[in-house]
Amino acid sequence: MSGTGLAAPLRQALVNATVFDSVQGVLRPHCTLVIEGERIAAVTDEPLQVDDALRIDLGGRVVLPGLIDAHVHVVAATHDLAGLALQPPSLVGAQSSRILREMLHRGFTTVRDAAGADAGLQEAVARGLYEGPRLFIAGQSISQTGGHADLRPRGVRGEGLFCACAGLGLAGAIADGVGPVRRAVREQVRQGADHIKIMAGGGISSPSDPIDGTQFSIDELRAAVEEAEAANLYVLAHAYSPRAVTRAVQAGVRSIEHGNLIDEATVRVMKAHGAFLVPTLATYAALADEGQRLGWSAAMLDKLAVVQARGIEAVRLARAEGVPVAFGTDLLGHMHGRQNTEFALRGPALSAVQTLQGATIVAARLMRQEGRIGALVAGAWADLLVVDGDPTRELTMLAEPAMGIRLLMQAGRIVRSSLG
Repeated sequence: MSGTGLAAPLRQALVNATVFDSVQGVLRPHCTLVIEGERIAAVTDEPLQVDDALRIDLGGRVVLPGLIDAHVHVVAATHDLAGLALQPPSLVGAQSSRILREMLHRGFTTVRDAAGADAGLQEAVARGLYEGPRLFIAGQSISQTGGHADLRPRGVRGEGLFCACAGLGLAGAIADGVGPVRRAVREQVRQGADHIKIMAGGGISSPSDPIDGTQFSIDELRAAVEEAEAANLYVLAHAYSPRAVTRAVQAGVRSIEHGNLIDEATVRVMKAHGAFLVPTLATYAALADEGQRLGWSAAMLDKLAVVQARGIEAVRLARAEGVPVAFGTDLLGHMHGRQNTEFALRGPALSAVQTLQGATIVAARLMRQEGRIGALVAGAWADLLVVDGDPTRELTMLAEPAMGIRLLMQAGRIVRSSLG
């Protein structure tokens, strides 16, 4: 799946390039990248004849792998998630096309959707009907009754209005008990999911669950993991508290989303089980600025303050223990435009190289896509950014992508260029 649906030139050569080696976290000057169709054919600092290729001289500029955001909701055109669930899927898809295009132009050539997008939206991107990042999907998240993806407001009894959602949106598949959880996961597999999302603890935007609570029994969590693994998939879990994170990881969850309240004991458990952390600092900063104006309740804003205050410390703890930290943002509605603020927000806990690796090779490993995305290596998709400056020292060029990204390529196709 190229993610573009558009033909790339047969052969291209990017010469006089300084390549960011995302695995080692270093710059390699005086390189040539040869691209054949949609893939990278060679990356070398040895002399190479490229007379038969379209030649682009980068003048020593840095080439980065295409960026990866490992926690997005591309259908979240509004912060009103309950209302979104009632919109016609054709309208949701049309609104998503703008979100996808803008993500790509911010430098994100691949994204992992953490619930909401479906196989039809994924196929629209793959065929080039929508311009956007290569899209990996979860389908619906799996939530217990009253869990983080149960969007029914208090006072609404039964499934009612939300039992027949339009088909796209962030309303979860409600499942209680081992059997229903298995069935819910199998349904997402049937629908074409690339990974499974479960709600293992309370959330900010949901009306009925405490932020430090746990969701699903251990047996239910294990059932979700077992069904995902049976389909060669993995599970990511929404969780904040040490107790919720520990239970999820011990049940076999690969990826903890958010994790703001974790402590030293929790990160040791994560390390022992090989789990990844995907912090999403950008969404808390955005909601702190705009939550009151958007009509969030006092209880929701109180929960927000608790997790925002602890977010950067969670990142520090994870890095200190050696837990891999991938890049994620989790933005909604008009706040998608803040996606690149995540780079600066991680600065107090991570170096520029560590942050950049989180948005490239670490995210690729998390998604089991190493060798395809996240690194400039032979055989990978020709997804890359050309930037001015030294991104191993500071990332201001990515904070302002309209100016800072001088050339953007996805699957061998030049999306935009200001190289002249």
